[in-house]
Amino acid sequence: MNALPPYIPQIRLYQDWLARERGLTFASYDALWRWSVTDLEAFWQSIWDYFEVYSPTPHSAALAENRMPGAVWFPGAQVNYAQQVLRHVQAAHASCLSAIISENELGEVRELSWPELRRQVASVALTLRHMGVRRGDRVAAYLPNIPETIVACLACVSMGAVWSVCAPDMGTPAVLDRFGQIEPKVLIAVDGVYYGGRAMDRSAVVAQLCANLPSVQHLLHVQTPFASTAPNAINSIETHEYWTRATARNDAQTEAFQPESLPFDHPIWVVYSSGTTGLPKPIVHGHGGILMSLLALKNLGNDIGCSYHPNSFGERFHWYSSTGWVMWNAQMAGLASGTTICLYDGNPGGAKDKPDWGVLWRFVARHKVTFFGAGAAYFTNCMKAGLDVSACGDLSHVRALGTTGSPLPEDVQRWATAQFQKLGVPDIWWCNISGGTDFCGAFIGGNRELPQVPGQMQGRLLGCAVEAWNEDGKPVVGEVGELVCTQPLPSMPLYFWGDEGNKRYLSSYFDMYPNVWRHGDWLKVGTDGSCVIYGRSDATINRFGLRMGTSEIYAAVEALPEVLDSMVVDLEYLGRESYMPLFVVLREGVALDDGMREKINQSIRTALSPRFVPNEIFQVAEIPRTLSGKKQELPVKKLLLGQPLEKVVNRDAMANPACMDWYAELAVRQAPSA
Repeated sequence: MNALPPYIPQIRLYQDWLARERGLTFASYDALWRWSVTDLEAFWQSIWDYFEVYSPTPHSAALAENRMPGAVWFPGAQVNYAQQVLRHVQAAHASCLSAIISENELGEVRELSWPELRRQVASVALTLRHMGVRRGDRVAAYLPNIPETIVACLACVSMGAVWSVCAPDMGTPAVLDRFGQIEPKVLIAVDGVYYGGRAMDRSAVVAQLCANLPSVQHLLHVQTPFASTAPNAINSIETHEYWTRATARNDAQTEAFQPESLPFDHPIWVVYSSGTTGLPKPIVHGHGGILMSLLALKNLGNDIGCSYHPNSFGERFHWYSSTGWVMWNAQMAGLASGTTICLYDGNPGGAKDKPDWGVLWRFVARHKVTFFGAGAAYFTNCMKAGLDVSACGDLSHVRALGTTGSPLPEDVQRWATAQFQKLGVPDIWWCNISGGTDFCGAFIGGNRELPQVPGQMQGRLLGCAVEAWNEDGKPVVGEVGELVCTQPLPSMPLYFWGDEGNKRYLSSYFDMYPNVWRHGDWLKVGTDGSCVIYGRSDATINRFGLRMGTSEIYAAVEALPEVLDSMVVDLEYLGRESYMPLFVVLREGVALDDGMREKINQSIRTALSPRFVPNEIFQVAEIPRTLSGKKQELPVKKLLLGQPLEKVVNRDAMANPACMDWYAELAVRQAPSA
């Protein structure tokens, strides 16, 4: 049997192309990165050309107007994200490759070929068109991480409609807070899910969504065996169609279907990243910007190649995610590079009454996954459970492990590396990334050709002009500062839906440094270019990789008549578990006993998700507030992370400064022992 040729990292292939086609050579990755963030026009034009992005019309420039926000990218170009995916059908099918491999908790495996993916996308798009969906209309989806969700998204964006999805583990109020802002014309929804060893009927929730979203004219019903066998609430909705019928077309129109060519900045989807006040922010991204940034991220940053390219040896990409996390969008982006993507729908920790952290590893082994990514908390749980990865099957094909969502502790990375050393893989590559829903990408990530240091990320990604700034707004090296991006990226938001005058958009990213993106993370850049993220610098909750605004938690907690006021902070420690305490002011005579704790937790589970149940609940006399009445979340967060009281808050700007003494005492009690 002939040995496989040596693997060449994707970024090396790109640099070879730059040398051959552009006459550009770089002595180091740092030199390549600096070129990519100083000559934006040349860099992003090279991405367009390297990935052979298709447009029926020429563009006049890669970056016509360099400003932030409001950069103008590739004016004159016409693109479609779905077109970039479906261009791989013939070549991938000729190599006998699947487009999607999926499995659920019950062990049911499905494979979708590239031609079948194309046929289903065309069939659903024609169904949506028959329902009256036109360019610019919104299509909302209440779906888990299954192939139907991928097909629905590609069908929607192929015709210029705007996609938005929420996961079925979200509470009804949280879903309505999101979809209600964008007024969808069609809702695509699943009637049940199976998670954690339990079947859960979601038909009543779907009926509630339809009843409370007056803009919805049609329901596209994805049937499952997990809904009630009795006539369920969905069946009473007159305007509903079944998914099986929507995907059944296989005629001349389906064969002739082509994605529409759209302006580069035509909206592709709305994703949601919550602030600390008000409704979740409905962030609108564009077809071209998303396509460019995700092609660069998946291929050059994550080293995920095209499955049918001779260098890739049948690439299979899996990043465990729910549809409520932006990593679902990143997982789907593998298709745009011609990569086979592998989906797992279920609880990564097994059934709730029988924890099993080997579930995903066995999935990865069965389906010969080459790149396995998950939230940092997943790998931490595997280590704490004492998992023996070598007992989970043949993992010899795994070339890379990816993490994001929160800082990966050094000891966890060392543990998993040692697990692969037991398997005979001495130097498994870790692709630890940090980015955000806001721009649907990553600022910091990996590079196969750079040294690895547990607890660190290897460097800033190409095109990402990221720096750490101190309190004076000056870049620093070797010190912790605010993560900023000083140059635009194609995937930065077009706008927030319904945001008059871009007020929320500007206040979200450009309030501290005009014309410079402030991301809300603490960052340290090393002298060698390596990076460490120390968690959020704002009050947004980042719970195991899923972000939620504190206002949504307050709405759930303070809806209880016993709760007068509340405050929550999310503490992301470097090398320690995330810890989220909730502080509540209760009505006179009400005690925080076990019954009250469960009532609060249940309210959060129902309205939001079990993921946002706090680690601990404290009954307090007062919630600290500013003179204007705003809750002092960030000062309390900094205090509990170990900063001195006098540095985190100006008592003169507080309405109730004396109450901070209690929180300062708590910080002393909670401080880790030396």
